[in-house]
Amino acid sequence: MVNTVTAVNFEKEVLESDVPVLVDFWAAWCTPCKMLSPIVDEAAKEREDVKFCKVNIDQESELAMRYGVMSIPTLILFKSGQIAKKSIGLISKEELLQLL
Repeated sequence: MVNTVTAVNFEKEVLESDVPVLVDFWAAWCTPCKMLSPIVDEAAKEREDVKFCKVNIDQESELAMRYGVMSIPTLILFKSGQIAKKSIGLISKEELLQLL
């Protein structure tokens, strides 16, 4: 399952998580984001050891700015509240799983 996070629950859902969290920064108008979304959903079903979240940058521009999201889609893997890895642009499922 992929959770939608906002500035209100980001700290609790992502930064305070006991497990690694992959955050997908996206927008509804972004074609590569739409192509990446089902890949993220598939990975979420396969990897129960990682929490998957999405942030709509149009609704949560403050979060996008805070984490330096300049292009979308951007995937950021957080471990223990810190950025562990980052990927910008459309990637394959295999590349996404390697990111984890």
